[in-house]
Amino acid sequence: MDKVITSQHLKQGLAALVLVVLAAGLRVWPLQTMDSELAWLTFYPAVIAVALYAGFYAGLLATALACLTVTFLWPLIVTHPFIESRLDLLEMAIFAVICGFISFLVEAVHRNKKALKQAESEWLASTRREQFIRSIVDGVPNMVGYWDRDLRCRYANHAYYEWFGKSPEEIVGIRFQDLTGEALFALNEPHIRGVLAGEPQRFERTLNKASENVGHIIGHYIPDFDAAGTVKGFSIQASEVTVLKETEAKLELAACVFENTLDGVMITDVNGIILSVNPAFIEITGYGAEEAVGRSPRILHSHRHDQVFYASMWEEIKTRGRWNGEIWNRRKDGNPYLVRMTISMVRVVDDEPVRYVSVFSDITELWRKDEHIKHLAFHDALTGLPNRNLLMDRINQKILHFNREQCSLALMFLDLDGFKRVNDQFGHKVGDDLLQTVAERLLALVRKSDTVARVGGDEFIFVLDNPQGKDEIMVVANRVVSLINEPMDILGEVIQIGASVGIAMFPADAGTYVDLIKNADTAMYAAKASGRNNISFFSPENDFKKA
Repeated sequence: MDKVITSQHLKQGLAALVLVVLAAGLRVWPLQTMDSELAWLTFYPAVIAVALYAGFYAGLLATALACLTVTFLWPLIVTHPFIESRLDLLEMAIFAVICGFISFLVEAVHRNKKALKQAESEWLASTRREQFIRSIVDGVPNMVGYWDRDLRCRYANHAYYEWFGKSPEEIVGIRFQDLTGEALFALNEPHIRGVLAGEPQRFERTLNKASENVGHIIGHYIPDFDAAGTVKGFSIQASEVTVLKETEAKLELAACVFENTLDGVMITDVNGIILSVNPAFIEITGYGAEEAVGRSPRILHSHRHDQVFYASMWEEIKTRGRWNGEIWNRRKDGNPYLVRMTISMVRVVDDEPVRYVSVFSDITELWRKDEHIKHLAFHDALTGLPNRNLLMDRINQKILHFNREQCSLALMFLDLDGFKRVNDQFGHKVGDDLLQTVAERLLALVRKSDTVARVGGDEFIFVLDNPQGKDEIMVVANRVVSLINEPMDILGEVIQIGASVGIAMFPADAGTYVDLIKNADTAMYAAKASGRNNISFFSPENDFKKA
């Protein structure tokens, strides 16, 4: 800063010195013959030029240099003296005063010009700022306006024009109630009184637009105070939140569905950490929200599925974005349950997963009913033994197995001797209990690969898998007859019955399920014809009459 000032002073002094010397030179030559009344004529332009060029202080310096020159240097250069009388001193004084005044005027003009230029620059900058701010305010989607204490609009942005369907000329200067209408003004009046009392206001309102659409806004009234602290007006900012309200309504609906659906819902992050569960999840699994949130869904694993199952499930989720199927889980109390589940991947714009949503329903009871129906379709309702349908399926499977690997079957057809007498004497309840006891005794004899089935009222079939000849078959058949012959305590009654057994062998006696049962039935009637409580192998040569 000091260097700048010194350079400026040197510049002013050099300018003053040069012009004064030039003026003195002109006065010495060629103007020395001019009348002495015009002696100062050459110095006035020099001072004015210096003042115009370098400013007020340079003009004063030039004036002083001119006076010094004519006073002290002039006698050394020119024989004719410049100052000869008091009048000359007066002229020099007048010159000094006039030059000082001229320098002052030049400086004043220069300052005024500079001030005007600066004011113009500031005005332009202020105008640009105002235009910039106005463009921003006009560009925002929110309604922004200003109202004075008389409730007349002093400013409104472009959003006002769009909302009310009026031009700027129609809105600026309009009364509040004329713009909004009496009904809306009545709703806003309490807030207007509040803001004019100096209290900021916030409220929500549903309005009709000029386009006849319904819009939802959040309004703010902000008081404007003068220097004395008096409210001179208030600004309005009204934000349209119609889309947000619609989104909020959709979210509320989704939350209502989430809370009230009978299906369990579990939301996890990409790392598989549970973020949220609904009440149905709590009811189905037994885990409370505070117990599940923050943990892994592995708390539900039943360990009934292997890693291959889960790997396949997640591969489908990654490739298709969704998996649905049935899976066994485990409740908090340890009981397993079967669910029908859909797991969906929630993606963002760049297709990266952000959430996984699992929706499931407990189908354990349906599964049990289905299993019960399947059981009834293939099992005898009274004894629980396989029925004719399941027996046929198992025998056919073994026959098909024979085509791949040599094996044999022995089919024993059992008919209870004396069962009709028990029914007639003791009633059907005792008869049913007797059949159940017979079934239990037969089950005690079978191996894992053997089958015992009930195919009629008192008829049973015992399938011996891959026996080692007739001797083994005969041993099993004798055990069957002996076990059935043992007395039974049924509902307080001691009952003893017998059994006739007919045996047919595969593939020796028959090649199909139907023929195998038919031949075993024929052998059974042969056993009954021999005196009942007997065992008979099928023989095509035997000709007998069914008993």
